[in-house]
Amino acid sequence: MTFGIAALQTVSGPDPVANLAVAGDLIAAAADAGARLVALPEYFALMSGDETARLRAAERDGEGPIQDFLREAAARRGVWIVGGTLPLVADAPGKMRNVALVYDDRGERVARYDKIHLFDFARGDERYAESDAIEAGERVTCFDAPCGRVGLAVCYDLRFPELFRAMGEVDLIVLPAAFTYTTGQAHWEVLLRARAIENQCYLLAAAQGGRHPHGRRTWGHSMIIDPWGDVLARRAEGTGAAMAVLDPARIAEIRQSLPALRHRRLP
Repeated sequence: MTFGIAALQTVSGPDPVANLAVAGDLIAAAADAGARLVALPEYFALMSGDETARLRAAERDGEGPIQDFLREAAARRGVWIVGGTLPLVADAPGKMRNVALVYDDRGERVARYDKIHLFDFARGDERYAESDAIEAGERVTCFDAPCGRVGLAVCYDLRFPELFRAMGEVDLIVLPAAFTYTTGQAHWEVLLRARAIENQCYLLAAAQGGRHPHGRRTWGHSMIIDPWGDVLARRAEGTGAAMAVLDPARIAEIRQSLPALRHRRLP
């Protein structure tokens, strides 16, 4: 049975209340259009030029306004929600966890993934150092949904194919992101398509996409890719959605005709 999925794209700013209102409208529209699983981007609830803002907004696991929003939106709209990422309290003082939470269509939390790979990048005047404020995760996370087995990754994780292999055979990979314009323009699509092709599964990438109030520009191009590497839907810039249908028969067809997952030989 086919299954509607949607990658929701935002251009989030420093006001969580405004950001959650935008996210709620996107979730409602996608659900009305037939999506049964939707994903929000990395940092969908808060993006700010103040690097300490996310630390101050970090919630305790299981409680807080962002988690309440995701839980209530999933139950109200009857959709599975991959809640992009939100800041949760870390063990290390002065740091947070960058976490993707998943809620089923009844509003029950079914998975948590803490971003493993932290983006440290310097080129000219452009610099990012996630490791300064974020405590890295340690565990690969997958969950079962009506569309099949789903693996979770976040943004910079995309550059580490071994993480995706460690998921085992999955039907869908969901990757929230806030790729920079510089790295996104160069590498985003080719890496997304490679991960879909080599794992012979659908890939849903929900991104930040545009010029943010504090001046940062993110690449956007949220997209859904099928197991052959074909881009089924794309949202280039601005707030909106990329929607498509996950077809288990398509996965089975590709894995039967080109059984690359069974052909793997480790040295």
